[in-house]
Amino acid sequence: MDSIDMDKERLTAEMAFKDNSSAVIKIRQRLPDFLQSVKLKYVRLGYGYSCNPATILMFLTIIPLSIATLVQITGLELDLLYELWTKRSVQLHEIDVATRLVGFALLLVLLGVYLGKRSRPVYLLDFACYKPEDERKLSVESFIKMTEDCGSFEAETIQFQKRISLRSGLGDETYFPKGITSRPPNLCMEEARNEAESVMFGALDSLFGKTGIKPKDIDILIVNCSLFNPTPSLSSMIVNHYKLRTDIKSYNLGGMGCSAGLISINLAKDLLKANPNSYAVVVSTENITLNWYFGQDRSMLLPNCIFRMGGAAVLLSNKAKDRGRSKYELVHTVRTHKGADDKHYQCVYQREDDKGTVGVSLARELMAVAGDALKTNITTLGPLVLPLSEQFMFFVTLVRKKVLKAKVKPYIPDFKLAFEHFCIHAGGRAVLDELQKNLQLTDWHMEPSRMTLHRFGNTSSSSLWYELAYTEAKGRVSGGDRIWQIAFGSGFKCNSAVWKALRAIPLGEEMGNPWADSIHRYPVKVPVG
Repeated sequence: MDSIDMDKERLTAEMAFKDNSSAVIKIRQRLPDFLQSVKLKYVRLGYGYSCNPATILMFLTIIPLSIATLVQITGLELDLLYELWTKRSVQLHEIDVATRLVGFALLLVLLGVYLGKRSRPVYLLDFACYKPEDERKLSVESFIKMTEDCGSFEAETIQFQKRISLRSGLGDETYFPKGITSRPPNLCMEEARNEAESVMFGALDSLFGKTGIKPKDIDILIVNCSLFNPTPSLSSMIVNHYKLRTDIKSYNLGGMGCSAGLISINLAKDLLKANPNSYAVVVSTENITLNWYFGQDRSMLLPNCIFRMGGAAVLLSNKAKDRGRSKYELVHTVRTHKGADDKHYQCVYQREDDKGTVGVSLARELMAVAGDALKTNITTLGPLVLPLSEQFMFFVTLVRKKVLKAKVKPYIPDFKLAFEHFCIHAGGRAVLDELQKNLQLTDWHMEPSRMTLHRFGNTSSSSLWYELAYTEAKGRVSGGDRIWQIAFGSGFKCNSAVWKALRAIPLGEEMGNPWADSIHRYPVKVPVG
């Protein structure tokens, strides 16, 4: 086998023969029907998340033992408790002072235990997505011409990238950094830093302007960027630019792929639980200047065709006073990491090709691996979010199939009963097609993801925020709405976050929204290519 052509939909294997003829086999690459096969251990894991052991212990043991101790110490009889509960004739002064003091102390202890174990709410005050200047726009036709003119690609490789680009679902207004569009390309550390600064500072300036929060008010800073990790780090770059406090808790996550944005949200949630009365900023971005591939390996060319410039900044708070002005409350985060399996670990892999050129290789098993990770994540999330009726039907069918070995058709839960809005990582058109089919979602539910892919391309971990910005710009978010963000990436990882809207987002609230000047043109019909 000479080569493997893998695009977003098809795997083409070319088998060469002695007479230089070739047989071409086209295999439809589909996301596995992951809802047809689930494991009970992930269902149990989901129920484990929803049932806090400390809370169960308190209600089943501590409270009954405390009541028994109260009765034993004070000599309070059950008959008197019953009369106190049912009859007004028994007055508080009829209970002796010792009983009242012990009872009051017990209530204080129980209240303290409850407040100590209760999770502090995490609020999302606002977020901002970076929108580059218009001169950074590049149409699909211009991208193809740039690929032809750079002189680094063979004719077959150019044709391959052209075919991918025309059917990728990307439109003519996606953005490239200056280092890539320069003639000749100027792919150096300085240009990569310029790209990072433009994206991160642009998003943060917008965020601070929208919220009125000053940089020195920030207590926690988390930055995630998979492929560009300079020294000093990107988080240090932000600390230096905005002159943040010396006691700030800063973190820089690298190499964690397109799902790293939700990993950052999960980390921020844990840090906010441990640090009361704090603000946390999460910056999600990717940097493509130093990661443009100029080789001929087709498994490493797909990122050239779909990844584009972008980033987002999110402001989180655990302050009770911020609830009234926040947009969302974080309800759940579920993380799935399948890296223990070699096939999953090597599925998206940065390496050198046979000529020594570095790029990110996408294995032909990508769709199967993604389906397996999605299955695990969704099965774990289900018990946390699905209505009891859906949980019951799903669980009964699963037990009959797995335990009783009955030949029954799997029950596919209706996630539309759990969420009003879906923000699915805009990783590619074919993946979105298969997810829509598996989750039985409508075109309306998939619209934010498809339009984000069309307008901004695959911006990696920040794509989820462009999708939520689209939903807001359309005026679709009402108070109480539930939003599901789900992303997948190298490792192989799949991560989910569930948000609850605390208020309606009016159409006029568009300051800093990257869709503000183009939302009237969307949705558009995306050509198949």
